[in-house]
Amino acid sequence: MRRLEMRRLEGVLLATLLPFWGLAACGADLEARPDAAPPEPAAQEQAADTAWFAGGCFWCMEPPFDAVDGVLSTTSGFMGGSVENPTYQQVTAGGTGHLEAVQVVFDPARVNYGQLLQIFWVNIDPLDDGGQFCDRGSIYRSAIFARGEEQRATAEASLLALRTSGRFDAPIVTRILDAAPFYEAEEYHQGYYRKNPVRYRVYRTSCGRDRRLRALWGADAG
Repeated sequence: MRRLEMRRLEGVLLATLLPFWGLAACGADLEARPDAAPPEPAAQEQAADTAWFAGGCFWCMEPPFDAVDGVLSTTSGFMGGSVENPTYQQVTAGGTGHLEAVQVVFDPARVNYGQLLQIFWVNIDPLDDGGQFCDRGSIYRSAIFARGEEQRATAEASLLALRTSGRFDAPIVTRILDAAPFYEAEEYHQGYYRKNPVRYRVYRTSCGRDRRLRALWGADAG
């Protein structure tokens, strides 16, 4: 059953991603029905799903997802390590095993997990195993943290589609890992690009992130 599902997902993703990774259709709004009663808050909460991605500095991973219709929230934090409730200082000092990651809560009726994966890919350097852009070290490596069989199968099909697209000569080193406990970073990290727009832009530019993304992805970057 797993193989049949994987083949189905691979076919869908290969057809949609190979042309290449178009982000124009990120999920249409559901058409409003004037005769329908608004859903109860509990129903809205149940409908939401969650994804986790590591793409280097979590400050830079919030904006592309925040811009997507159907994304309800993004949170910067840490995942994949062995220390509970780590601080930013502990993680950056090394030894906790965590990666900087962003948690994305989304409405699957408006944007699906496969579309979030497309956004993830064009906002990272999938060829860099030593970090991301100017941020070096294992805590800045790229990764997809998949929860459950469905997310993992979709992520694996997405990775396969990119590998077989012929876009890169170098190997893709982004990992697909099992989702683990996610720990929120300190409040001053949340929405940093909104709170400190000038400092954020200076950091992002000096880090060479956009320059490298354009070199990798062309018009699809970011």
